[in-house]
Amino acid sequence: MCNIVTEYIGIMVETPIIKNKTSITEWGPDSGGRQKGVTIVKPVVYGNISRALPEPLDNKHTHKWTCYIKPYKNEEMTYVKKVSFKLHESYGPQAERVMTTPPFEVQETGWGEFELIIRIYFVDPNERPVTIYHHLRLFNHDPNNPAPPVPQIIKNKIVVSEHYDEIVFQDPSLMMSQILNAPPKPFINGPYRHEVDFDAKAQKTAIDISGAKKKVRMEITVLKDRLKKALEVKAKLEEERDKMNTS
Repeated sequence: MCNIVTEYIGIMVETPIIKNKTSITEWGPDSGGRQKGVTIVKPVVYGNISRALPEPLDNKHTHKWTCYIKPYKNEEMTYVKKVSFKLHESYGPQAERVMTTPPFEVQETGWGEFELIIRIYFVDPNERPVTIYHHLRLFNHDPNNPAPPVPQIIKNKIVVSEHYDEIVFQDPSLMMSQILNAPPKPFINGPYRHEVDFDAKAQKTAIDISGAKKKVRMEITVLKDRLKKALEVKAKLEEERDKMNTS
């Protein structure tokens, strides 16, 4: 047995490497035991893209869409056993799609929007599945108007609804720790590309937050000045009242 030292969020954790274990059953029912104090984060991107069909299909479907979950970084999700996509019940017996190999995505056609459930299962059976709820978007939404959009079919326009999230493994098993920290495997389907520039979005968010903090500080300064003046007026009025009472 040998050890590797990995840094998780500023904490040095020693993880033993056990050789000659090539299957889940060899790790035992506890997958090698929990690694207390270890936290590993895997960023992911999920969402959907859709495009209006040139003409409605016989089943009145007007759009073609793809729903997916993929790694934020260009690395294979070797820690994932399978991904289940639960579609609207109107898809009948095929409402649940299970993908066991990447890319973890579903391509379909439809005419309406609905909440889609993405459930991620891990290679370690001791890790609970992670569930993500995603609103399948086919039409453009006005971010300033909370009301449902009026369905408008715009030809040759792609609608994107993509989000960043993180899967947090708290106290993962020894088996899972080694899988999560193994060197990335070669890409099966080429580098992943995101529809949203999350780096630019993060920078814009940071700038917006900084601007909001500055605005709040300025408002606090103004309010403190008003409070100071109000207290001075109050003190002056109390002083004049006391003079009148003593005269």
